[in-house]
Amino acid sequence: MPLLKQIEEAGREFAREVEQLDASMEALDSLRIRYLGRKGKIPSLFDQVPVQPKESRSEAGMILNNLKKEIEDRIAALRKVTVSKSETQPTHLDLNLPGDSVRFGTLHPVEHTMQDVKNIFTSIGFSVAYGPEIDDDYHNFEALNIPKHHPARDMQDTFYVSEDVVLRTHTSNTQIHIMEKEQPPLRVIVPGRVYRNEAVSVRSYCLFHQVEGLYINRSVSFAELKGTLEFFVGKFFGDDVKFRFRPSFFPFTEPSAEVDISCLLCGGSGCPACKNKGWVEILGCGMVDPEVFRHVGYDPEEWTGYAFGMGIEKLAMLKYQIDDIRLFFNSDVRFLRQFV
Repeated sequence: MPLLKQIEEAGREFAREVEQLDASMEALDSLRIRYLGRKGKIPSLFDQVPVQPKESRSEAGMILNNLKKEIEDRIAALRKVTVSKSETQPTHLDLNLPGDSVRFGTLHPVEHTMQDVKNIFTSIGFSVAYGPEIDDDYHNFEALNIPKHHPARDMQDTFYVSEDVVLRTHTSNTQIHIMEKEQPPLRVIVPGRVYRNEAVSVRSYCLFHQVEGLYINRSVSFAELKGTLEFFVGKFFGDDVKFRFRPSFFPFTEPSAEVDISCLLCGGSGCPACKNKGWVEILGCGMVDPEVFRHVGYDPEEWTGYAFGMGIEKLAMLKYQIDDIRLFFNSDVRFLRQFV
């Protein structure tokens, strides 16, 4: 067959194959190799040009070059279309494959304990209030019957922002703010962060959380205080836990007491966690000192009340049997994931 006829036939054959071409990169590469590869149809036709008669050699070369250019352009265009389709088509989804596991967050054990405490007291009529973490010396100390010369200030190592401004050492400052604004009867708890300039160790940290409780009304008795805290201990630790009231001293309550529970680690037999005493102190409490009422304008002859305060980290350590308070603040996910 003359070369020009072979070139025309190669062009028609290429057109037919394009019409029947499977829209895939593999089929397109196979087509390119058949026509433009080193041993493809177009190079084999070029091999015949030098043996053609001299007068038709130039024409055959020009027509063949045009066909080669046409095939190259056509394959390049088909490649763009094939790539575009593959990018827009959805990937195959195999519903039988196992999915990636998703970790769900949860409450920090301190926040979880705080929520438990709030739920218990709100269930018996206490409302929840919040107060400033940076406060003046008057609300943090003076109004709570702790004047500047009082040795009780040594019990609370204080961060001073300025001479008369402190990071609150307890949430008791908020009870002063509340009593200055509202008249009795009051029944409120105050959760929040407090700060003390203490050496960091397994049992103490410079930042921790407290919940303060305050109840003011006429003829409030210590028996009501005992009943309230007995209810709390039973709900929080369980009815099987033994507890006791032990006389103590706080400048803003009189009389004052501390509440101990039997050690949850040793069952009361004695261990390093309870210093071999069998008991662990969990909170302080007492009847509001009349001097505190005078600072906020209440008549101590008319109003009486009780107050209590507890450290949330200590409750969480007892409840979850954690022996180092620093674990709460290290943000170690290996520790936190235990509470999921």
